[in-house]
Amino acid sequence: MTEATAEPHVKIFDTTLRDGEQAPGFSMSTPAKLIVARALRDLNVDIIEAGFAAASPGDAAAVETIAKEIEGPRICSLARLNEADIEAAARAVEPAKKKRVHTFIGTSPLHREAKLKLSKEEILKRISETVRFACSACEDVEFSPEDAIRTEREYLIEAVEAAIEAGAKTINIPDTVGYTTTEEIKELFAFLSGNARGAESVTFSVHCHDDLGMAVANSLAAVRGGARQIECAINGIGERAGNCSMEEAVMALATRTDFFRSKTQIETTKLYPASVALSRVTHNPIPRNKAVVGKNAFAHEAGIHQHGVLADKRTYEIMDAEAVGMPSNSIVLGKHSGKHALAARIEALGFKVSKQKVEDIFPMFKSLADTCREVTDADIVQLVTGNAGADGRAGPWRLRRVELRADVEDDTRPFARITMKHDNGDRRTVTCEGEGPIDAAFAAVCAITDVPGRINVLDLHHVASEGIVRAEAVVEVGEKLFTGKAEAVDIADAAVAAFVVAINQAAMLKTSPAAGEMAVGA
Repeated sequence: MTEATAEPHVKIFDTTLRDGEQAPGFSMSTPAKLIVARALRDLNVDIIEAGFAAASPGDAAAVETIAKEIEGPRICSLARLNEADIEAAARAVEPAKKKRVHTFIGTSPLHREAKLKLSKEEILKRISETVRFACSACEDVEFSPEDAIRTEREYLIEAVEAAIEAGAKTINIPDTVGYTTTEEIKELFAFLSGNARGAESVTFSVHCHDDLGMAVANSLAAVRGGARQIECAINGIGERAGNCSMEEAVMALATRTDFFRSKTQIETTKLYPASVALSRVTHNPIPRNKAVVGKNAFAHEAGIHQHGVLADKRTYEIMDAEAVGMPSNSIVLGKHSGKHALAARIEALGFKVSKQKVEDIFPMFKSLADTCREVTDADIVQLVTGNAGADGRAGPWRLRRVELRADVEDDTRPFARITMKHDNGDRRTVTCEGEGPIDAAFAAVCAITDVPGRINVLDLHHVASEGIVRAEAVVEVGEKLFTGKAEAVDIADAAVAAFVVAINQAAMLKTSPAAGEMAVGA
C-alpha cells in the first residue's frame, strides 16, 4: 500500500485511570493503577490519562509513579483551566519521556450559567490566557470545551479557535453527557475540522459517554467526520453509564477497515488480558454479554450456530477469539445444543466414542440440560462413563472436611487441612501451607488426589437474596482446562468445592479405562 492510500492513524487516548476510576466502584490504589498502566503499555495505546493530579495528593502521586515507570505511551494528567491545576498536572507528568497536560472548561449555556457563572467573553479570555500558560508548562497540551455537544456551534468554534491560537495541539470535543447521535457528531467534526482557523495544525479528538448506549457508535462516527483520536476506557468504565469502550472501538476499526478506512496501533491480542486485569484490580466482573471480551462474546449454545462454528467458525464469528487474546471460541452445552456440539466436547475431553454412543447419550444429555443452565464437563464425563458418586458428581473423590486458618497477628503462614474420601473407601487428610488459606486448600486437594492442578480462574458471586455463594473454578491440568461449579453458604467452602469438582474431572480422565480407549463401535 502506498503512503498516499494508507489508512489514517487514529490515536487511542485511554482514560481508564482518570475518567474510568472516577466512576463509583472503580477506585484504584496506586499499585492497582500500575497494573492497569502496564496493561495499557502492552496494548501500545498512544496516550494514558493517568489521573487528575490536582484532585488529591494520592492522585498526583499515582500519576507521577506511572510517569516514572511507564515508557512508550504519552503520560497525561487532567487539569481544570486554572494555573494551580495546570502546575500540579505538569509536575506530576514531568518524569515521563513523553507528557501531556489536558485542560478543560465548560462552554455550554448550562455550564456557563449554572456552574461557572461566567460570560462567553470571560470564558474565551480564560481559554486564551490559560491554555497559553499550560503550553509554557508542558510541551503538549490538549484542550476540551466541556459539554461541547450542547454548546452553540458558533460559540464552540470560537472556543476551539482560541485554544488553537494559544498553542493547544489537540482539541477534544466531548459529549460529556452522552447526548449526541451518530449523524450529529459526524457532521460536527466535519464542520470543525473544515472551518476552524488553524484546524490543520491540530488533532481533533472525541470523548463520548454512554448514557444512551451510543458512546462507541458516536466515537466511530466522529472518526468518519475527521476525528483522529478516540478517548476511551477498558471495559467502557467511566462516569455514570461509562465511556466509549476501548476494545469495542478498536476492534470495530480493525474488523471494518473497509468501511472506516482508519487504523490504530493497538496490539489487539492484549485486549482480553487488559480487560481481565482491570476486572481483577477493581473487583468488577466482566459482564458475560460484554462485546469483544465478555465470556459469551465467542460462545455458542444454539445447535444451529454450534454446527456452523464447528464446520467453519466464520459462519457465526466476525473476529477470531485469539485476535483479542482469548484462548479460543467456546461451545457452551445447554438445552439448545445439538449432537455435533456434544460429540465435539466428548472428543475434546479425551474420549473416543462411536456415533451410536453419542446417539445413546444424547437423550440423557437433553434431559440433564433441561434442568440446568449449562452442562459442565463433569456432567459429560459422567454421561460417557456412567460413573457418578452419591452426590451426582463425576469423579472418584468426595470432599469430607475443610479446615482453614489464617492468623493475622503473627507470622504463621496460612494453612488448610483437607479430608477427602475415595470411592474405594480410602480416606485421606493432608495439611498444606499457602499464600492464603484457599490457596493452601487447593494445594492439599492436589496432594490428596495426585492431580497437579493449577487454578486458572476463580469467580465468586454472593447471591444475597438466596444467602449463598456461587463459585466457578477453571483448573489447568497439563494442557487441559477443567471447570468446576459449586454453591455454599461460605465463600471458602464454595471455592474449595468448585476446585474439587474440576479436579475430579481430571482424576476421572486419568483413571477411567474409557478415556481414550472406548471402542469406536461401543
